[in-house]
Order: sequence, then C-alpha cells, then structure tokens
Amino acid sequence: MYKLSAVLSGLLIAIMVTFNGVLAKQTGDYISLLIIHLVGLLMVSLILIIRKKKISLKGGIPMYLFSAGAIGVFMVFFNNTCFNALGVSLTLSLGLFGQLIASVIIDHFGLLGMDVHKFEKEKLIGFILVFIGIVVMIAY
Repeated sequence: MYKLSAVLSGLLIAIMVTFNGVLAKQTGDYISLLIIHLVGLLMVSLILIIRKKKISLKGGIPMYLFSAGAIGVFMVFFNNTCFNALGVSLTLSLGLFGQLIASVIIDHFGLLGMDVHKFEKEKLIGFILVFIGIVVMIAY
C-alpha cells in the first residue's frame, strides 16, 4: 500500500510542478510562490475545519523541523525556475537525483534523528542507471 501511495505521490508531484511552472510563467516567480502557498494554507485550513482538528503543538519539537516550510518555498521556487528552462521531465529527474543523494547521506549517517541504514554498494547500480538516464535526457 505504501509503495502504491509513493507512486501516486510521484504522479501528483509531476502534475504539481507543471501547474506551478505554468503559473510562474504567467504571474512571475514570486507572485506564484505566494499564490501556491496561500492556496496550500487555505486547503489545509479547510481540511482541519472539516475534520474538526485542533492545532496543538507538543513540546520538545526541535526548532530545525520548523524550517521545512522555508525549504518548501525554496523547492517550489527552484522547480518553477527550472521548469521554464528545462521542462518537467528533466526538472523532476535532476530533482530526483538530488533526493537520492541526500536520502542516502541521511540514511547512512542517521542524520536528523533517522535510523541508520548503511549504504550498500549494490545500490550504486541504481544510481548509475538514473545518472545515465539523466545524461541521455540532457543530450537529447
């Protein structure tokens, strides 16, 4: 079930990046960021109201975890600017490669409170295949 959800998430990301990029082309990078995040805030607020959830923060949450929102702003901004120059496929492929690198580092060293999952050299085959795919996409 989780693997299917991850695939669905990937499909939604491709649609989101496309919509965001077209919106940025029409309104500009900064106005599109504002619109995207305001709509996101409205949607989450609506979901909380419908589900009758109250906002309550538990104590002891590390401050760095609150930076995810700022990281999200930069991620959307970079996707929007790359989308117009590279298109959806290459933007997402290069982003995926960056995610692979960051996730392996986080897993290998157990950063940010994650469990340690040491890098195994067999995973290099996947990295190489993804890298070759990106090179082919750039070349053609």
